[in-house]
Amino acid sequence: MSTCHNARVPLDPSSSAAKPVLPPHAPLSQYYGDEDEHQRFLRRMFDDTAVDYERVERLLALGSGVRYRRQSLRRAGLERGMRVLDVGIGTGLLAREALAMVGDAGSVTGVDPSAGMMAQVHLPGVTLLQGRAEALPVEDAHADFLGMGYALRHLSDLHAAFAEFARVLRPGGRLLLLEITRPTGRIATWALRGYMRAVVPVVARWVTGHADTAQLWRYYWDTIEACIDPSQVLDALRRAGFGDVRRHVELGIFSEYTATRPT
Repeated sequence: MSTCHNARVPLDPSSSAAKPVLPPHAPLSQYYGDEDEHQRFLRRMFDDTAVDYERVERLLALGSGVRYRRQSLRRAGLERGMRVLDVGIGTGLLAREALAMVGDAGSVTGVDPSAGMMAQVHLPGVTLLQGRAEALPVEDAHADFLGMGYALRHLSDLHAAFAEFARVLRPGGRLLLLEITRPTGRIATWALRGYMRAVVPVVARWVTGHADTAQLWRYYWDTIEACIDPSQVLDALRRAGFGDVRRHVELGIFSEYTATRPT
């Protein structure tokens, strides 16, 4: 059985005070007001939709399924025997593939602020910790590999989160951030907007019968459209001290940000 702990390793205030805050997107006033409200909104939305999340994702994930997740992990350098930290583990979609790849010699730990999402992680051997990316509840140099699947847009501060990612990775450790980003063309953007804001919420509501699930997928698109440019994400990773910072794109929208903590 997986286990859930409420643990926290505080950030050094002196290390973060000098850094400006970098949110992944401007506040979306149609959903929340200030940052505290933002975090409450996210926890409620993910807790309330957790039971149906994987069912809807399998239907509507535009190819970001099992094969893609495994390929992206392989491209990022995940190998057998590694210690993996999955930030924003959700229901365990990325962790499931990582667990299969690292084998018995490795380990997977997942962190997420949503207790409802983590309750759906049925992966024996995976350790679950409730916490946020900006203050990860693990010790320094904990992991050989850190992954985050489609959660970057839900963070509060990329500078704080990336500093934490560097702290918890051992020297030489690898980083993979999966995200959906806006297409570069106007027609492609229009098509994806229509799919994510109109088609997906209707199908999600039909499949689950829950209005919150439909809202979640509308919110997904709104954060994709409002998200900062990928170049800013890459710059923030470099600022956090990462090396070999790269972005690989699949199908024009699936971005894989990879980096290494220097030795």
